Amino acid sequence: MSTPIPTEGELAILRVLWERTTPATVHEVHAALLHSKETAYTTVLKMLTIMAEKKLVARDTSERKHRYVALYSEPVVQSSMLARLVDNVFAGSAFRLVQRALDDDKTSAEELDEIARLIADAKARRGQP
Repeated sequence: MSTPIPTEGELAILRVLWERTTPATVHEVHAALLHSKETAYTTVLKMLTIMAEKKLVARDTSERKHRYVALYSEPVVQSSMLARLVDNVFAGSAFRLVQRALDDDKTSAEELDEIARLIADAKARRGQP
């Protein structure tokens, strides 16, 4: 089974759930989302219901207030979304993706050094010089 791809709104909810160490109620998710964007409680409730149907979150109904937890970790969702982005936008080329990311001049010198280290580590894991 492939990882479902969340919408932008679903991704915002997943970020709230990933930051927590325990499952969250709709009220807790709603309160966290209000810090960045005005969102109606009923919208959050509806989105969590849809996300449960899509198998992005699990809903615990054992208590009066249902609690939600992400079914996929942040790195798993990121990898799935990145794979789709690379396939759909960059014709499957990771090189083109990195090239575009570096062309926008938003990458700091520290990030460039870290990227160089990641490339060296990847080469070493593959037994390349």
